[in-house]
Amino acid sequence: MTEIIDRQEIVPDAHNGERFDQVAAQLFPEYSRSRLQTWIKSGELTVDGDVRRTRDKVLEGDTLVLKAELQVEVRSVAEPIDLNIVYEDDHVLVINKPAGLVVHPGAGNPDGTLLNALLNHFPEIDKVPRAGIVHRLDRDTTGLMIAAKTLEAHTSLVAQLQAREVHREYDAVVFGTMTGGGTVDEPMGRHPRQRTKMAVSQVGGKEAVTHYRVTRRFLNHTHIRCFLETGRTHQIRVHMAHIKYPLLGDPLYAGRPRLPKGATDLLITTLRGFGRQALHARKLELEHPISGDTMSWEVPLPEDMKALLAVLATEDVR
Repeated sequence: MTEIIDRQEIVPDAHNGERFDQVAAQLFPEYSRSRLQTWIKSGELTVDGDVRRTRDKVLEGDTLVLKAELQVEVRSVAEPIDLNIVYEDDHVLVINKPAGLVVHPGAGNPDGTLLNALLNHFPEIDKVPRAGIVHRLDRDTTGLMIAAKTLEAHTSLVAQLQAREVHREYDAVVFGTMTGGGTVDEPMGRHPRQRTKMAVSQVGGKEAVTHYRVTRRFLNHTHIRCFLETGRTHQIRVHMAHIKYPLLGDPLYAGRPRLPKGATDLLITTLRGFGRQALHARKLELEHPISGDTMSWEVPLPEDMKALLAVLATEDVR
């Protein structure tokens, strides 16, 4: 079903003489500036019905007329994949992602992804960039993710993420016994030789900040809670490996499983059998993109991490 936007806004005195695209961004804040510029260029966003350039000036009393057809943004196929939905309304969808579910289609994963599942659950989401997905979790990381069901919600969520106004907490289990919490403030970029990896990079890297605190210490491991200030790819995994406390089970940054001296058979079996990075997105807090209310969600640890911590509590102790 085609969705048509039909809106009009009058230019107030406060924006008299400003650029068309800048005023449009103020009067239609629910849409991104790049989308508004596209509509201006296509003639779907006009001044009193006249097509103008993005840089043209508009005057007090001019009427910005928006008549646009929402285009399909996503060409992937809908697939009936179960979703663990934590919250849903007309604007957003919050899910608890399981381990093994890839977020976006890509090389080696053309289908069977969260994006395919979202298209099946809410077909109209095909008109939102990336089917509403505004942030990612790695394939084997579990926990909370939010998706936008409308363009308005998408614009708001992206702006909140860019402004670092989205609060995200993670549970992780690392190798080594930490003495206390701290902050890793190290820029990150693509690994110079292994292109599937990220790395701390002082030259050309982007700012990356991870705060962490100790939840429980074991003899050879530590259960920590991480708080993201930025959201770089693999950020927690890279930062913890950088300070020599790599995530347990991380195939990319931790290397082969580390077996403590004197470990029991149960502990050895557990460590070898934990086949993913021990990382779980436990809490998500943000401003609802339409109501403006502060909303927060929490989900418990998945069963595999509960079982891991239970074994560490009995077998990895002094």
